[in-house]
Amino acid sequence: MAATAVRYLRSVGAATAAAPVEALPRPDLRAVGEDERPPVDPGEFRDVLGHFASGVTVITCPGEGEEGPAGFACQSFASLSLDPPLVVFMVGRSSTTWPRIARAGVFCVNVLGVGQEGLCRAFAASGTDKFAGLTYDAAPATRSPLLAGVPAWIDCVIHAVHTGGDHLIVVGRVRALAAPGGRAPLLFHRGRFGRPAD
Repeated sequence: MAATAVRYLRSVGAATAAAPVEALPRPDLRAVGEDERPPVDPGEFRDVLGHFASGVTVITCPGEGEEGPAGFACQSFASLSLDPPLVVFMVGRSSTTWPRIARAGVFCVNVLGVGQEGLCRAFAASGTDKFAGLTYDAAPATRSPLLAGVPAWIDCVIHAVHTGGDHLIVVGRVRALAAPGGRAPLLFHRGRFGRPAD
């Protein structure tokens, strides 16, 4: 349709290229002054949001070349869409693991269960071989590490990445998933691990 419109405009002698438009001056951006309180104190933000209990996951991706697999502990995970099947996780822009996941283009969400607090702590550390001594299989669609004993896993390809302040919002399209069960989910609330009440 656009091509038809362009042909018509040319046939009647109309200009098809827009004339240059002078840019408007940049608006003054208001910053918080030295004598003003920031809109939200970071400590207060962390404390208040800590009242929201979340599950705990480990996001993994396969290795590349001579590098082994990569992974990190992640609380910021949620389902996003049923059709198509999409999930989302958030990762800090300063993460050293995220570039490896981005290059791989795939990831597996390992939902941790009660008794797997040690896995969370291991994958929250940096500068160590997080997979040393761990038992894992390859997830069926992406070959990302699927950790032994997790109550559920979701195998994904990266669908989209959006910016969100000091984090990135990563949307994954689900290729395979299962909930073998065997454990109650591990929860995190106000800086402590817990389990759901019966």
